[in-house]
Amino acid sequence: MHSVAIIGAGRIGASIAKLLDDCGSYNILLTDQSEHTLERVNLTGRVEKRLLKISDPESLRMAIRGCEAAVSACGYDVNSAIAEAAAEAGISYFDLTEDNATTNTIKLIAERAAPGQVFVPQCGLAPGFIGILGFHMAQQFDQLDNLKLRVGALPEFPTNNLMYNLTWSTQGLINEYCNPCHAIRAGHYVELTPLEGLETFSLDGVSYEAFNTSGGLGTLYETLQGQVSDLTYKTIRYKGHQYLMNFLINDLKLGEQRDLLKQLFEKALAVTRQDVVLIMVTATGIIDGKFMQITDSRKVYHDDVGDEHWGAIQITTASSLCTILDLFFTGKLPHRGYVRQEQIDFDDFIQNRFASCYRVTGRPRGR
Repeated sequence: MHSVAIIGAGRIGASIAKLLDDCGSYNILLTDQSEHTLERVNLTGRVEKRLLKISDPESLRMAIRGCEAAVSACGYDVNSAIAEAAAEAGISYFDLTEDNATTNTIKLIAERAAPGQVFVPQCGLAPGFIGILGFHMAQQFDQLDNLKLRVGALPEFPTNNLMYNLTWSTQGLINEYCNPCHAIRAGHYVELTPLEGLETFSLDGVSYEAFNTSGGLGTLYETLQGQVSDLTYKTIRYKGHQYLMNFLINDLKLGEQRDLLKQLFEKALAVTRQDVVLIMVTATGIIDGKFMQITDSRKVYHDDVGDEHWGAIQITTASSLCTILDLFFTGKLPHRGYVRQEQIDFDDFIQNRFASCYRVTGRPRGR
């Protein structure tokens, strides 16, 4: 049995705890600074729940000491402090952050890692699985020309003018729409403007659009520097969404008032658990002397997990982190320091017991 501390008992943290608990291989400490949040989590007696003041470094260190790994299911703004506590406690660290500055801080912390201690940020869907899949596809080419990564978490039944509902962190969503976007153009690193680069496509008879957003590439742009001519990441939405978001963020300048934008979103956009995650990677380049294109397309729908109904973004995010954590404990990750998502072998990932949702490429029957 491996011991894991999960910091943050919100929807994703509780989902990670449930998946790990159900497999029977982990002892879990689930912590949160809200007693109400902890009380809402209904798990077996193998999960210890503990109130924790995350802003107190000493309390944080004491809580995770004795565990083998710490998992942050908190907002990006506290991840650096949790990673620092993990470093001081001598245990490994995993998170879901999409924030580039936070990731850079964790890289520096990871330089102090002891043998057997790893720091693995960005373990969700995007960044996360999309980087593992993208790098796997890139390796199939003798010479890689273009790599396009596209991901979207969408309501299955959109009803408002934005054609969107909240399915995950509102602050994370706003960061994606407002922060600079890493990319490679003509072989050189560039920063692209969010909400630009609009493109449209159809999949299974449904029309979509995609546009630049921040964070989804993770570190793949660093790893593939000098190996690809063009590398981009874009978020998928239903058609018409980008136009209205550009109006709100740029024309009305709400991108300069992110707290207000967050309030507006959470007041006006309903949360849904009836969502679908779209994943598309298209790679072009030379294989055996021929100019070839390969596309990988996957859909994950909301579904029942035990006696609960989980959203697709909830399923994919929690499953990805649990898979990567499990790979660490089975000796299939690098053994020290900072670990990039693209260092994780795709076949090891997709065959793991927690990754079944990523092996499903169509809609489940009966849903």
